[in-house]
Amino acid sequence: MSETRCGFVALLGAPNAGKSTLINALVGAKVAAVSRKAQMTRAPTRGIFTEEAAQIIFVDTPGLFAPKRRLDRAMTRAAWEAADDADCIVLLVDARAELRTGPDAPPTEETKAILDALSSRKPPKVLALNKIDAVERPALLGLAARINQRLPFDETFMISALTGDGLDDFRRALALKMKPGPWLYPEDQISGGDLRMLAAEITREKLFERLHDELPYQATVETDQWKELPDGSARIEQTIYVTRESHRKIVLGEGGRTIKAIGQAARKDIADANEAPVHLFLFVKVRENWAEDPERYRAMGLEFPKN
Repeated sequence: MSETRCGFVALLGAPNAGKSTLINALVGAKVAAVSRKAQMTRAPTRGIFTEEAAQIIFVDTPGLFAPKRRLDRAMTRAAWEAADDADCIVLLVDARAELRTGPDAPPTEETKAILDALSSRKPPKVLALNKIDAVERPALLGLAARINQRLPFDETFMISALTGDGLDDFRRALALKMKPGPWLYPEDQISGGDLRMLAAEITREKLFERLHDELPYQATVETDQWKELPDGSARIEQTIYVTRESHRKIVLGEGGRTIKAIGQAARKDIADANEAPVHLFLFVKVRENWAEDPERYRAMGLEFPKN
């Protein structure tokens, strides 16, 4: 490619398909929070990969599922809006989960629903079967054929976001799909998002890593203050919002040990993202109905659904 190319690639998929792990692997740095807890990603996150003449802006989206609550509706709407605005859509499928019932298993109901919704979308579509390191190749080929039978894709790739298998060919193919045009970001920039928001997501990641089974999905984190200090470090204050007093006590832990451990883990990753030391101060507050507060949605980068 002699002329510069640039475009947006939306990563879609069911919760826990591995989209956040994939975008971090594609970019080569942490730009999205990762958790084994479903629906970790709440708002689209951009990661930028630039090589030779092509710049690809990957958009990690919330997992697609049948929405039940207001927050669910906001997340799924954000995912589909990102897809409609993209130059290319990648459907990431957890091959291991799809084949859990056997090597000839049809696509899951969750995947069928996504395929049906994708069929009316205009951007070019690419299928990526993820977690191939845990599945036999003949089963992968059969799964790819069954999915393409329901909705034909322009190309199909077999990758592992965890090990990196197949990612080089995957990136090269996507680069060729980008339209001729100037780059939108400097060559050395890898994230298109707000560092304050990424810092909040990192802390939420560490929160759920520590309290996966004890803390409900409704907990959220906001960065309240980010102050650059004369020595180049940053002072950051964040608030963890929970819906009950009992949850606040869980986050704090006995003698404050749990919140201290969360802060230590988050501080390291935030400092890496900031490329400078940070001083992180965490507070925990109870806000029973935060999921009905439009201001909290704006803080997460989501549009508040009116119904």
